[in-house]
Amino acid sequence: MVRVGLIGFGLAGASFHAPLIACVEGMELAAIATSRSTERFPTARRYDDPQALIDDDSLDLVVIATPNDSHAPLAQAALAAGRHVVVDKPLAIDDEDAVALVQLARGAGRLLSVFHNRRWDSDFLTVERLLREEVLGEVMLAEFRWDRFRPAIKPGWREAGGPGSGLLSDLGPHMIDQAIRLFGMPDAVAGDVTQQRPAAGVDDYFEVVLRYGARRVTIGSASLVAAPRPRFALHGTKGSFVKYGIDPQEAVLRAAGMPTDTGYGIEPEAQWGVLTDGEGASRPVRSEAGDWRGFYRAMRDAIRGEGAVPVDPVDAVRGLRVIAAARAG
Repeated sequence: MVRVGLIGFGLAGASFHAPLIACVEGMELAAIATSRSTERFPTARRYDDPQALIDDDSLDLVVIATPNDSHAPLAQAALAAGRHVVVDKPLAIDDEDAVALVQLARGAGRLLSVFHNRRWDSDFLTVERLLREEVLGEVMLAEFRWDRFRPAIKPGWREAGGPGSGLLSDLGPHMIDQAIRLFGMPDAVAGDVTQQRPAAGVDDYFEVVLRYGARRVTIGSASLVAAPRPRFALHGTKGSFVKYGIDPQEAVLRAAGMPTDTGYGIEPEAQWGVLTDGEGASRPVRSEAGDWRGFYRAMRDAIRGEGAVPVDPVDAVRGLRVIAAARAG
């Protein structure tokens, strides 16, 4: 049994990490460090102090689901204490801190991974399959969008203006990770990052173009889009695939559902993407079943010596470098 300690019990910790860990066979959510109530997981020991959890020698794995600017120092402390570590994205505020964590983990002989759970989204798994099967031919234009309609500033650290806040640091790591996973590191990066809402204290819009020779991959998000653009749009030499809507897992977990619920991770037919061939004929494409538990199953196996970590932290370092390039313009 892999015993897990979770630091942070806000949205990410309480709605995503805790339910996933609790529903993976061979893992036990043994401890939670938070000032909030943890009554939903009564068997987990509650700590007020994150360091006290880190110092608990009964734990195999420490998961960090705290504000972005605390990721690197908490991960450093946990690795130094001899724990394996999972960090919610981003791994750190910048690539220098991220590289230091990778080196520390290697030196300590501990496993380090980053929670890029969106690799296990239904829509992304579908896109991966289409590319693997070469249904679209050579993809020359790809667009990844994640829009919101949020005119008012949402309370909390993500929009407060501190280190690691802003839309690019929030959604960018997921989208860039997906692009790199599909197409590799780009030859060049061009970014447009700004604030569009008058009261915004952080970036609430970004458009990042990744250049791969003649191929263009655009990643974008905006906070004033009432009619969302396609989540994925890929155009190749054999046809196009266009997909609207967001993977359903987050909505279930936010509503206090569990990954064991019937139909979890299954998209309704109305949300399937559409494949259009070179002759203009279109057909719906059944979405793959999404399941974020895949991340923790792989992490469990890696700790047991039965496979690699689910996300190589070097991938997260690459993503942070793309973000830095995008901010530089």
